[in-house]
Amino acid sequence: IPAPGPARRREAAMAKQYDVLFRLLLLGDSGVGKTCLLCRFTDSEFHPAHISTIGVDFKMKTIEVDGIKVRIQIWDTAGQERYQTITKQYYRRAQGIFLVYDISSERSYQHIVKWASDVDEYAPDGVQKILIGNKADEEHKRQVAKEQGLQVSWGWGGGTRTPPGPRAS
Repeated sequence: IPAPGPARRREAAMAKQYDVLFRLLLLGDSGVGKTCLLCRFTDSEFHPAHISTIGVDFKMKTIEVDGIKVRIQIWDTAGQERYQTITKQYYRRAQGIFLVYDISSERSYQHIVKWASDVDEYAPDGVQKILIGNKADEEHKRQVAKEQGLQVSWGWGGGTRTPPGPRAS
């Protein structure tokens, strides 16, 4: 029996590095901060000035939860419309999707409906969606109220609080 080749050895070594793999996808308009979120989580770095993502990029981070090594693979997508045909190919393999808008951009918030519609069309049934109102450090420029974001996420079945709106007395 021949010895395993380098590709097999590399594959075996990778398999030992984690117990569970989660593929997550960042979606949203260009400039909402998807790449900044990714770099902050994976590298603990923040770069306020960055170059727009072209097509798709990804980073990985391994964390331990209750003694289980979890590898998180996060795909960062370009928000420009010209790349959306490419990025839609990645929806099918996602186990979770972060829909990101900029709290200081009403337009990016309004486009969340379109992004969510694409998720419903191209991602696996029942994929988990998380809405992120990003750039909270720019509160003084806020154009999207917190309640608006809560209302959208509540409509997806998310949230742990009562949805905003009139309450019974």
